[in-house]
Amino acid sequence: MYILNLYRPSFGHLWQCCGHKELRGCSRGLTYIPISTARGLGSRKIIAMSTSVSKDSGISVASVAIQPPSHPTYDLRGIIKLALAEDSADFGDVTSLATIPSDMVVDAFFLAKEDGVVAGIALADMVFQEVDPSSRVEWSQKDGDYIHKGLQFGKVSGQAQSILVAERVALNFMQRMSGIATLTKAMADAASPACILETRKTAPGLRLVDKWAVLIGGGQNHRMGLFDMVLIKDNHISAAGGISNAIKSVDLYLQQRNLKMNVEVETRTLEEVHEVLHYATQNKTSLTRMMLDNMVVPLPSGDVDVSMLKEAVDIINGRFETEASGNVTLETIQKIGQTGVTYISSGALTHSVKALDISLKIDTELALQVGRRTKRA
Repeated sequence: MYILNLYRPSFGHLWQCCGHKELRGCSRGLTYIPISTARGLGSRKIIAMSTSVSKDSGISVASVAIQPPSHPTYDLRGIIKLALAEDSADFGDVTSLATIPSDMVVDAFFLAKEDGVVAGIALADMVFQEVDPSSRVEWSQKDGDYIHKGLQFGKVSGQAQSILVAERVALNFMQRMSGIATLTKAMADAASPACILETRKTAPGLRLVDKWAVLIGGGQNHRMGLFDMVLIKDNHISAAGGISNAIKSVDLYLQQRNLKMNVEVETRTLEEVHEVLHYATQNKTSLTRMMLDNMVVPLPSGDVDVSMLKEAVDIINGRFETEASGNVTLETIQKIGQTGVTYISSGALTHSVKALDISLKIDTELALQVGRRTKRA
């Protein structure tokens, strides 16, 4: 006997409760499920999630070592739902449905397959909760901790089918975020006393996730998008008819609209640096930071010449924050950081990230055995 369920739980929740054959009409937004299953759904403990991190984020504050950056419209739970739908569509995990009994309960363990900074633990919690709120995830590490190859650092317990539905999506988020956090940590340590920033060169749709990983790695966030900071770049300067005209237009725009936000201008030559400073002495300006773009010059030896950057910093002499951009690598960043710049920005933190290898295994002994054979555990 079936009843019509007007509340549509997540597909993963239904798969682990019902199995493939008992689902009816999911693609139409209506689901027919057995009465026995309906009772099970009603009796399941739904874990209450705090919304203080971000509106309707579903992130438990207790599980968040470093909170995500804020964004007025970003829907983190929507991104998770999109990722799950991308993987499972309206059919579900047909392999698990075919091979695993719907009532099988297992423990699966997170294993580090290389050294690095772990990130995305709080996001992985959200993924498992989205698929099946009855799943329990426990961690021995937190976002921002350094993990070593072969370390078992987390466990998820629950319905096997649900865990396997969530597995790849959770790992994809964690591996990318951990890769970003690992590179950010290395860059941040080398850049000191300057602070490392990312850019808007993030994966489309993953802006907040990528920038969250930078925070976890010890970096700071640049502007979130086009809406929260004025950044006058080369194309704006060209279109406005010069760098002074561009800054003047921004000052007027913000004044007319009574807007207060940080303003940064990109400079490419020492002449532009002098022009900006001259404008600032003659006018009341909202300018807060000067970007010193491509003033780090690569040398044939593989080293870099930072003399132009250092001269620009000295000319500015603390009147504005400074940000070095261009030719920033792990090999060059320490030398750049010693010039006295306030910030160093690097698009490579997010656009050229190498994912950190992490796996989720039910049989950890065999996984470690294979890992040792292939030098990955």
